[in-house]
Amino acid sequence: MSDIHSAAMRNLVLAKLPPGSLARVLALVEPVQLPIRLPLYRQGTPIAHVYFPLSGLISLVAILTDGTEAEVGIIGREGMLGSSLLSGIRDPFVDSLVQMPGQGLRMSAVDFLREAKTDDSFREVLLRYHEALSAQIMQTAVCGGRHALEPRLARWLLMAHDRAEGDHLHLTQEFLAMMLGVHRPSISLTAQALQRAGLIRYAGGVITIVNRAGLERAACECYAAVQSRYYELMERKLD
Repeated sequence: MSDIHSAAMRNLVLAKLPPGSLARVLALVEPVQLPIRLPLYRQGTPIAHVYFPLSGLISLVAILTDGTEAEVGIIGREGMLGSSLLSGIRDPFVDSLVQMPGQGLRMSAVDFLREAKTDDSFREVLLRYHEALSAQIMQTAVCGGRHALEPRLARWLLMAHDRAEGDHLHLTQEFLAMMLGVHRPSISLTAQALQRAGLIRYAGGVITIVNRAGLERAACECYAAVQSRYYELMERKLD
């Protein structure tokens, strides 16, 4: 249990739980690998498990009838996948798949709902995170409709960097184009601009963050807004 306890502290939702709540949750989870492109949820398919990532990145991806895909949110070790269960929603509205490989802790939906119902502290932390994720999704919608591609790409790279284990992000131009809902040539030109500015280095499908502070200055206001809302909600003292 000590090993899984140490691992669980990497997830910021679990790290917010009081000792008693955390102990009950850890007795119900199992470690899982999260390999790249693993589909965790499919639209309309009932949720069987929730996930608490310890590393890596999960994308929430909307798929249109013509097959077009666009990312509407991301989840890493700051959060968890499956919080819609708190509202009684068992069939997800969008797909969820692993975009950067990592590890996580998995819990059955049945156990999750029972603990959320009987443990006030667990439920409160989860509801706060769900609100933070909702804020991220709403801000992403505003960002995609109002901001230019360069600050949007800078924002996305910062969010990925926050959830990565190092400065090297394995991301193809095809993937970034899909996530940001643009054509690949636009991503190529924009990445080149960020590279010329000395903010990133891009080669062979790997983006290296070389100037984090500069990338933050290049990003649109949406990055700071989402970060601020997350910490405002998650750092409050539990009632």
